[in-house]
Amino acid sequence: MKKILVIGSGGSGKSTFSAQLGKQLHMPVIHLDAHYWQPGWVEPTKAQWLARVHELCQGEQWVMDGNYSGTLVPRLAACDTVIFLDLPRLLCLWRVLSRSLRYWGQTRPDMAEGCPEQFSPEFWCWIWNYPRDSRPRALALIEKNAAGKHIIRLRSAQAVRQFLANSSSAAVQEVSV
Repeated sequence: MKKILVIGSGGSGKSTFSAQLGKQLHMPVIHLDAHYWQPGWVEPTKAQWLARVHELCQGEQWVMDGNYSGTLVPRLAACDTVIFLDLPRLLCLWRVLSRSLRYWGQTRPDMAEGCPEQFSPEFWCWIWNYPRDSRPRALALIEKNAAGKHIIRLRSAQAVRQFLANSSSAAVQEVSV
């Protein structure tokens, strides 16, 4: 495993998981949120974002986390492993609430500078609707575009902890949870 893509609902723990996995495997970690957002929560154009994602995918090895479904296909093409953190929505909502309170008015470590934590009703709705709307689309894109890739779907916090506990480079290659 040299290029690991981590996806999942907001609040599923993608950034924390990726940071821990990257540290254990001695691989650079790419938090897409830190590359997407510009100060003041300004979004890049679609062309700018796609070019940036292609550039980020060129590295020889990485753990990359983030959703951004508009760039999932090129990221699936570039990776050799997909880890889908498919956790319950209530857990994800709880984690976002906790993170919002912890970082309120500050920029999280995995976020772009100048983007302080804030409350976004649209984001909360997206998390609530993720199982119905975004999960099926993500799974369909994975099925269509990830042939020959190692796919790992972790469906509980316990499965995530177990995976990380066994994530020496040799063990990860053999684990499929």
